[in-house]
Amino acid sequence: MTSIKLSDVERIKTESNYLRGTIQEGLADRITASISADDQQLIKLHGAYQQQNRDLDDERRKQKLEPLYSFLIRIRVPGGITTAQQWLDIDKLADMYGNPTIKLTTRQAFELHGVVKRKLKATIKGINQTLLDTLAACGDVNRNVMTSANPWESEIHQQVYDDARLLHTNLTPQTTAYHEIWLNDELVGGGEKKEDIEPMYSKTYLPRKFKIAIAIPPRNDVDVYANDLGLIAIAEDGKLIGYNILAGGGMGMTFGIETTYPRLGDLIGFVKPENAVEVAKAIVIWQRDNGNRSDRKNARLKYTIDRLGLNEFKKAIKSELGDKLEPAKPFHFESNGDSYGWKKGFNGKWYYTLFVEGGKVKNDSKLQLKTALQEIAQNHNGNFILTGNQNLVIADVEEKDKDKIDQLLEKWKLNKHFSGIRRNSLACAALPLCGLAFAEAERYLPSLVDKIEVDIVNLNLQEDDILLRMTGCPNGCARPYLGEIGLVGKSPGKYNLYLGAGFTGNRLNKLYAELLSEDEILATLKPILADYALNKNTGERFGDFVIRKEYVNATTEGIAFHSDLKKISK
Repeated sequence: MTSIKLSDVERIKTESNYLRGTIQEGLADRITASISADDQQLIKLHGAYQQQNRDLDDERRKQKLEPLYSFLIRIRVPGGITTAQQWLDIDKLADMYGNPTIKLTTRQAFELHGVVKRKLKATIKGINQTLLDTLAACGDVNRNVMTSANPWESEIHQQVYDDARLLHTNLTPQTTAYHEIWLNDELVGGGEKKEDIEPMYSKTYLPRKFKIAIAIPPRNDVDVYANDLGLIAIAEDGKLIGYNILAGGGMGMTFGIETTYPRLGDLIGFVKPENAVEVAKAIVIWQRDNGNRSDRKNARLKYTIDRLGLNEFKKAIKSELGDKLEPAKPFHFESNGDSYGWKKGFNGKWYYTLFVEGGKVKNDSKLQLKTALQEIAQNHNGNFILTGNQNLVIADVEEKDKDKIDQLLEKWKLNKHFSGIRRNSLACAALPLCGLAFAEAERYLPSLVDKIEVDIVNLNLQEDDILLRMTGCPNGCARPYLGEIGLVGKSPGKYNLYLGAGFTGNRLNKLYAELLSEDEILATLKPILADYALNKNTGERFGDFVIRKEYVNATTEGIAFHSDLKKISK
């Protein structure tokens, strides 16, 4: 019997002594701003990625200098909730050590970019002093657990947030390497140092990353189908009775390799709230033991399920849970975006959802957003909530303080109204720091939307919510394959155009045109938008319309993503 050759990342994890590797030695090396290739893999599990500023590559080569290396640090925020003081602390760390922008991610996390190696340890230590952390924010483990953005919208929302925290705690790696490397063995927030043991992950952790989200119908504001494990809250008579379980979602693919594809999670059953952690652990362990450790491009849970069969997967999970896994219950989604403006919670406090374009919190000539949020945080006794759509909720505002927050929103021009397509747009970070990006996304999408809006306004579609997603590569960080309009970078200035995803996140889009320049994107979309404006049915969403009019075929199965394409030829 021929043994299967493992990927090199598996060797790295095996030899790492529970994620230590030679990270400490690499941090101490002042000759280079980089760390070793092995440690670049390990440091992901500590919450950091090595990057380089690709805008400066040519100039630095001419000067015979190594690339301008730095690190992205991702901060876990389970359920997206931070205090106002934590916001100020993260903002200060960005100024002290980063570039200094704060990035709000599509997984309710913070990212700091541009942190150089000599400041990496101080930054991570500073993050831990805020009682947040970066452990398992990246890498082959469960990532930040997402949930509907406002836990005070109802008592059900509060219970779901509490369950998200339980999942976060129970699926966090147990290695002591994190505290040893970054905190000099100091345990922030109390507790005792433990011996290294990973009872759930083992020393090789998972074959690939693992993502969890919890949605509360009728709003799917976390794109629950896009996760390895999705939980859909089920209520009866205003009470949470449990969760429908989705498994096998994921967005990433690789151009030219049709065995890679985005996939929606399959509905496998229902569990009561007290069994949510148990079903999560059962699925994680099944993926740990059965996932592809040879080819990382086919290592996510979605591929394991398709390779071994959905029925086999269900049988294995049913065997672990027994009667605790019941038949799925009915549910209904109506949208997957955020609800902007003021809303009152069941606790009597107020919540203001603020649109943050591309999740980018910075100051520029158009908007002093970073300074504005500093002042709001300094005058706010409540919390901030990061949403799964890269936006921000100013949360827990007392009735007596609402006017004060309103005045600050007005002062900094943060209460502006945006078109439906802009307020439903997402973009990944892409260039210049992401090594995987083929094209721009975050810093380009706003100007592209400016141009699309010209047609949107002329067609009187400015209030229509149309989901627009853009990424610089096919890995899917901004979930582009769930955009009614998806743009995926394929080369500098060129994008593949996808159409037809479901407005509630329950259907993938389909490739419509390849390698479009900006002018070609605009020229391609204009007649389709005009057709939609003239011929849409009452209440019909753009994604449903382009399928009804046969611009593209509907795609609900990931394995059909590359087949039956209806696209224009250039």
